[in-house]
Amino acid sequence: MPIETTPVLTGSRGVAGRDGAGPAPDADLVAVPFGPGPVLAPAPWLESPVPVDALLAHHEAKGEPGEVVEVPTVRDGGVRRVLLYGTGDGSAAALRKAGAAVARRAKGRASLSVVVPSEGETAALVEGALLAAYTFTIGNGRTKPVGEIVFLGGDERDLKRGEAVARATALARDLVNTPSSVKTPAWLADQAKAVAAGSGLGVRVWEGPELGEFGGIRAVGQGSISPPCLVQLSYTPENPRAHVVLAGKGITFDTGGLSLKPTEGMKTMKTDMAGGAAVIAAMSALAAFEAPVRVTGLVACAENSISGSAQRPGDVITQYGGRTVEVLNTDAEGRLVLADALAYAHAELDPDVVIDVATLTGAAKVALGVNLGALYATDESLAAGLIAAGEAGGERLWRMPLVEDYRAMLDSDVADLANVDRTMSGAAGSIAAALFLQEFTGGRPWAHLDIAGPARAASDEGEITKGGTGFGVRLLLRYLATASRPAPVRGA
Repeated sequence: MPIETTPVLTGSRGVAGRDGAGPAPDADLVAVPFGPGPVLAPAPWLESPVPVDALLAHHEAKGEPGEVVEVPTVRDGGVRRVLLYGTGDGSAAALRKAGAAVARRAKGRASLSVVVPSEGETAALVEGALLAAYTFTIGNGRTKPVGEIVFLGGDERDLKRGEAVARATALARDLVNTPSSVKTPAWLADQAKAVAAGSGLGVRVWEGPELGEFGGIRAVGQGSISPPCLVQLSYTPENPRAHVVLAGKGITFDTGGLSLKPTEGMKTMKTDMAGGAAVIAAMSALAAFEAPVRVTGLVACAENSISGSAQRPGDVITQYGGRTVEVLNTDAEGRLVLADALAYAHAELDPDVVIDVATLTGAAKVALGVNLGALYATDESLAAGLIAAGEAGGERLWRMPLVEDYRAMLDSDVADLANVDRTMSGAAGSIAAALFLQEFTGGRPWAHLDIAGPARAASDEGEITKGGTGFGVRLLLRYLATASRPAPVRGA
């Protein structure tokens, strides 16, 4: 029976999986896998005037992932196209690349039927195809993706899991790509409420006077006509193995405040809530993944704007829990809102693990480029789990050092600490930001993902599409699906 679903991609008609032996009767295009050996799953729709093996030899096709060979076939008295797509070694990375290549080849077509390989990480094939077909437009500015993708064969559970990952990642991309003229903190909170209603999550939003103790969130948002807020989403399975808190930076637009950004640096600042989007999106799919841990998602939402009421360089604010911070640079605002979320998580939620996700520093992008996220962690098993989840999900992380010698850079003459290097040298900016956040974790097992580089793409490549990438959703879901309670932290 077909697994009919609602649309997963902006502008698409939907996605389905089938167990039948042939493509949908009205399929516009059919894709069939082949590996380094002969073509897999030979079927009547592969009948061709030229032997398929000869065609592959003519094109010097090796079955590598990303290879697509077009074969003309005779069907119903006419000629139709069949795409033979390479599957490589059948690994998740190979099939994700294969799915993306096929979906891009089908751009603009009404429908695509994809024959699923008999072996390999088929969930990744679904992820790659659906994510490569993603598009976000206001008006008719871009070529439309394939209208419908039908997957033929494969394990139903794997197909559903691949689709769940793609849905969640597409949601994060939609949130990131929405213009900030729409995307206020209140709007982002409303999206979180809608996700909670559709996914069976608990939800709470602090706003207005309720933010009294959250001095960082209030200070960053006080210059905007769109008030700040804090969103909490809650997922609790039966007999949870552990409690994980996810904290996301939700800066819906970042001017830099009075420490104003250059014009070029401000153009893409609707992306500055990508960490919060990843948290909301990951929370939306936890039930589908049957995650065995309790998860609380916190999204600290604010617009860092300019006005007569904006915070000034040199102001001293009081974060949640009482720690005072001298704000030397108002463009280092993400760490101020996250500090409130982390301090609240430690004081009130008693988590076993805390993970924050943020487009926090340009320094991380300078160090690692746009393909890697920076990982800081105080717990070895947590770091290893996140790195492995990133590799499996196609979202790679690179472990960065928490250099304790650099902590003195954050000393302040008038407060408990400063929000940036007091000498304003710009050196080790990503490390300094991580060390600042560590001050608010209470010694709990903690990881910080600085995704400033991979959160946004300048062009289409593989399953990545231009604009918001949804980076972090896939690795968080994989980590949470296998997470367990860590060893107790001494002295916490």
